[in-house]
Amino acid sequence: MKRFLLVLALAAAAAAFSFRSDACSNVIVSPGASADGSSMVSYAADSHWLFGELYFRKAAKWPAGARLFIREWDTNKPLGEIAQAASTFQTMGNMNEHQLIIGETTWGGREEQVDTNGIMDYGSLIYVTLQRARTAREAIETIVALANEYGYPSEGESFSIADPHEAWVMDLVGKGSDNKGIVWVARRVPDGYICAHANQCRITRFPWDDPDNCLYAPDVAEFARSKGWYSGPDEEFSFRDAYNPLDFGGARACDARAWSAFNILCDGQFTYIENGVEQTRPASDWLQYAMGYDLNGEMPLFVKPSRKLGVKDIADVMRDHFEGTPMDMRVDIGAGGNACPYRWRPMNFKWEGKTYVNERAIATQQTGFWFVGQARGWLPDEIGALVWFGCDDAATSYLTPIYINSKEVPECVREGNGDLLHYSATSQFWMCNRIANACYKMYDAMEPVVRAEVDNFENEMIGKAVPELDARLLKIWNGNGRKPGRKAAVRKVLKEITRFSVNTAQEQFGRWAELEQTLLVKFIDGNVKAQDENGNFLHTDYSEVIPAGLKQPGYTERWKAAVARDAGDILEAR
Repeated sequence: MKRFLLVLALAAAAAAFSFRSDACSNVIVSPGASADGSSMVSYAADSHWLFGELYFRKAAKWPAGARLFIREWDTNKPLGEIAQAASTFQTMGNMNEHQLIIGETTWGGREEQVDTNGIMDYGSLIYVTLQRARTAREAIETIVALANEYGYPSEGESFSIADPHEAWVMDLVGKGSDNKGIVWVARRVPDGYICAHANQCRITRFPWDDPDNCLYAPDVAEFARSKGWYSGPDEEFSFRDAYNPLDFGGARACDARAWSAFNILCDGQFTYIENGVEQTRPASDWLQYAMGYDLNGEMPLFVKPSRKLGVKDIADVMRDHFEGTPMDMRVDIGAGGNACPYRWRPMNFKWEGKTYVNERAIATQQTGFWFVGQARGWLPDEIGALVWFGCDDAATSYLTPIYINSKEVPECVREGNGDLLHYSATSQFWMCNRIANACYKMYDAMEPVVRAEVDNFENEMIGKAVPELDARLLKIWNGNGRKPGRKAAVRKVLKEITRFSVNTAQEQFGRWAELEQTLLVKFIDGNVKAQDENGNFLHTDYSEVIPAGLKQPGYTERWKAAVARDAGDILEAR
């Protein structure tokens, strides 16, 4: 997401690079790459200024001449107004009633390409398009039409766009205040493949004569030539190199996250298509690229996962901290004494004239909300449109299933139930923050307890509760073997999905509130109290209020060694 840009000097290379401290991550899964044939998009909306809540807009019809007032999503700044559509679709979060999903990541681009007079910022493009488009291709057309007509005041963006049948990645950027509109290119994710992007433009060269799989602005290359950013033929034109040239920060803070998602979902082997031929190479071949040390060549835009992917696979990728890679933040002394895989911002620090990196992983503390959206084409839209929605840090929060055609949202994620300056005891965002911030102080002991609860809930929902409800809803839809009364069936389906979405979310919120209390009791003051298999705290034979089996795990070996080196002459026992 667009927030602030920190410009740093990389001392080792004596070159400038940019680091986004607030940034988003997306994974796009084509239908052929998923276990159930659904298209999926994951999105972590990361920002120190974003509150986690579920946006809800009901379908509506509008009178002729109606206007829609636009405010910038990031800042709430008034931007202007546009013509309202005659009718709009129901939207819940970043998905609509027709199973269209849109996510994004911001990559900045050249400062002079921002149209300061534009009205349609990137957030408004997403949410207005969801109200007006049924399919991924319609969404691309709508985004382009809105930006070109009303101007685009944001920085460069990558959009993830999927419907039940197709998944696309779209890179776009403005033309500046003196050239209303955008330059853009969109590529369809090959069926059976996945894509990932994270605040770095990902589309480089692209096919110019394949409209089934690639769409672009008519002046996409010519505009770059007019600005002196490119001088070659169309066939060699690279969108990324012209409009968002890769530097150390773009690789290390951004493409590294895409590389890590690919590495996990492909089991360390990237299978991709080059010059029409499928090839396989180790993910490690791009490690130096991802770390920003070797920017030659480019990482594949699309890769084939090593297995058919489910919701849980994608959800868990969004919890990644570069575990098991050289960028793993648990293993250096910055992790403290309890292997915490987080670094407070800013994303760099200087020491004795050199600049060092605070890694930016997929999972991060400043997430507002995150989701995995599923477009399930084998089901009617009323049933098939499903988003798994969560708030705050993905690593210590859960995803609850929300059917997009529900008639209301759960209270715990309702817009206005708290904000970043006002605490709400009934807000999922605030409760997930309480648990996450508790874990940060004693991460290696506390996170596994939270993660077990996350896994139990999500596995129950994915493996049992949602499939069982889908089957029941489909029977209702089909009339239970009788000729269905369509209106009655629809009403009953909508009632069922609303009840399930609301009750499930509220019940899990209640369990999370209980978990927060359990963590406080279990881990108070650096102790770890023992529990039995049912979660009951163990006590002594003589008192039910004195804990038995209490442990004090202390600190990691690396921490001990570092402290001994730093202050051993004072701390050594003699």
